[in-house]
Amino acid sequence: MINKGELIDNRYKIIRSIGEGGMANVYLAWDTILEREVAVKILRGDLAGDEKFVRRFQREANSASSLKHPNIVEMYDVGEDDGKYFIVMEYVNGKTLKNLIKKRGALNLNEAIDIMLQLASGISCAHDSYIIHRDIKPQNVMILEDGRVKITDFGIAMALNSNELTQTNSVMGSVHYLPPEQASGSGSTIKSDIYSLGILMFELLVGRVPFKGENAVEIAIKHMKDQIPSVCNINKEIPQSVENIILKACAKNPKNRYDSIAEMYEDLKTCLDPSRKDEKRIVYKYPEHMDSDEKNISKLESRELKNKDLDLDLDESDMKSDKLTVALKIVGICSVIIILAGLIFILLFTSKKSKDVSVPSNLEGLSEKEACKKIEKADLKCSVKYKYDEESEEDVVLSVSPKENSHLKEGNTVTITVSSFENTIVIEDYVGKNIEVVEAQLKEAGIRVIKTPEKVTKDDNKKENDVLSQSIEEGKRIEKNSGIIELTYATLITVYPDFTDGTYNRDLIQQFCDDNKIVCVFKQEEDNNFEEGAIILQSRGVGDEVKTGTTITITIATNSKEPVETEGENDREDS
Repeated sequence: MINKGELIDNRYKIIRSIGEGGMANVYLAWDTILEREVAVKILRGDLAGDEKFVRRFQREANSASSLKHPNIVEMYDVGEDDGKYFIVMEYVNGKTLKNLIKKRGALNLNEAIDIMLQLASGISCAHDSYIIHRDIKPQNVMILEDGRVKITDFGIAMALNSNELTQTNSVMGSVHYLPPEQASGSGSTIKSDIYSLGILMFELLVGRVPFKGENAVEIAIKHMKDQIPSVCNINKEIPQSVENIILKACAKNPKNRYDSIAEMYEDLKTCLDPSRKDEKRIVYKYPEHMDSDEKNISKLESRELKNKDLDLDLDESDMKSDKLTVALKIVGICSVIIILAGLIFILLFTSKKSKDVSVPSNLEGLSEKEACKKIEKADLKCSVKYKYDEESEEDVVLSVSPKENSHLKEGNTVTITVSSFENTIVIEDYVGKNIEVVEAQLKEAGIRVIKTPEKVTKDDNKKENDVLSQSIEEGKRIEKNSGIIELTYATLITVYPDFTDGTYNRDLIQQFCDDNKIVCVFKQEEDNNFEEGAIILQSRGVGDEVKTGTTITITIATNSKEPVETEGENDREDS
């Protein structure tokens, strides 16, 4: 586990954990060089110890880092730091598509098609670069609040599913989206990604995956021999043209699938057109099952009978053991039984000698010393964690674990969380100070500064780069290395005055235009309501910002019958 504030590769400062998986842990971090938030994915220690995996992982991740597409999470960096192998990626502040489906169930038709179009566009870009994802599933798709989709985990998916690695009898990726050819141990192609996209589309429209079972092998067999359920039968509102996309993408025989993601994308674009309203159900051109499929299914069915008692988390975790030998599994199960038996014996033996005690009550609000004294008096051990809480004073117990009045064996540990100001700074009044000076001071303390410019004029009596306001008021505390403050600062602009107020003449206006590098066009107009030479009209509004290179037209009153248009000495075309 990586600690908050730790620096990876002397550049990426860890802010907090944002996800844990079977292969890697993901952290929100701050890129101290480019000054931006990033996501850092760090491989688990056991995978980092496999030299062959690491080489493949780094090679594939570097290849995937060349992908540039709005629907693909961008990879910025790949490297190693003191035995920690990491990928630095674009930070996407959203939720996984899997979480969205769990929350809402089936999505409406237009939403599902929109998401599929974005996914197909991103995967098509990868295929054009000769990169296959091999692990498409809603857990690897992020969705932003504005509906944009981002595909993740290209590098890891490719490394884990490479031919070199599958020879170690480990099938990675979720079995719910596994193409038949991968389930049977064959290699992956672009059509494998097409199959996984079809399964994902089914889940978007129905709210669940098409094939379920008690173990991975059972589900893999269903992918190989069972026809995918009809979404039209499940939801009568879904047109046949939409179901046909799923049927074509999820064909058992790759020959019956789309030839490319681009072809699937074009089908998605038109599937809701009125012209396709009466479309017939698709008929496959080639046989769905081959003799070799039956042999592979028989092998899997044999393995299923031997492994029927294995309990696997098939919904959220990657399948790691559906090709392990029976002997290894038996050894593993026996080892677990022995360990559990030993633990039960120890617990039973020690329970006879240990008495039950209760966690003291009314610990919250006490000082650390007072709380630990009460805990130790109850024949329990006291452990302390420190945390900054802006609403609490220093050295106050914020929470207790286990909860107060819980029953424990004597000698067990109670952890108290105590408020601490140690890793904080007190915010000053920065208004009126130079933004660059304040930013440097705060960065030194590990505080991230968001700078927002605000336009002011000379009449506002503000200096260029003066801080105008701050998001955190003076006297408040903020945590180092994770706190954020927004500072609004002044940027001086020049605005157009009222040239018609009687204080300006042609020369003064020309001087103003020359000083601000704008073009001035003087135009005479007959108007007997004004004195000869009076400024009666200007084409730019009073208070409008002056921008270099633009043009203003000034109308001057004259008693001449024929208006004459003249230009200033530095006239240029309006830009």
